[in-house]
Amino acid sequence: MSKFTPSTQWANYPLSLLRIVAGFLLSLHGLTLLFGFFNAPGHPAKPAAVFTLIWFAGILQLVGGSLLVLGLFTRPVAFVLSGHLAFAYFLAHAPKGFWPNLNGGELAALYSFVFLYLAFADSGAFSLDGLIAKVNRNPSPIVVSDTQNLGANA
Repeated sequence: MSKFTPSTQWANYPLSLLRIVAGFLLSLHGLTLLFGFFNAPGHPAKPAAVFTLIWFAGILQLVGGSLLVLGLFTRPVAFVLSGHLAFAYFLAHAPKGFWPNLNGGELAALYSFVFLYLAFADSGAFSLDGLIAKVNRNPSPIVVSDTQNLGANA
């Protein structure tokens, strides 16, 4: 192996870190949309009205972000969140201008591509998806007692 070839031995750890941090930050944004938590000074947040577009976005962000933190259903959740954030970018930010840094859409665009990457990458080292896959690969032996012979020996 060349000294310029990256090692794949540690690749799952930063991938897990990316998934956990991105999911956590997105779930915080969902809490802001749904409940008005974590509002910034000069930007008072109030809870979104139930069954509005912003309310559904908050549900997606809170539930999807939490599932990503846990690493559960990582690929389908990341795919849905990628589409959600692309939709949010084009609906809320793109009409304000072309450049994301001028229309306020940098985070939506970045999150969209991060989640698109996670939809096609592995869920990483620290995930419930990985734990479930490991259990399914190496199932523990099931011991079944012979109940018919128990009555005959008595």
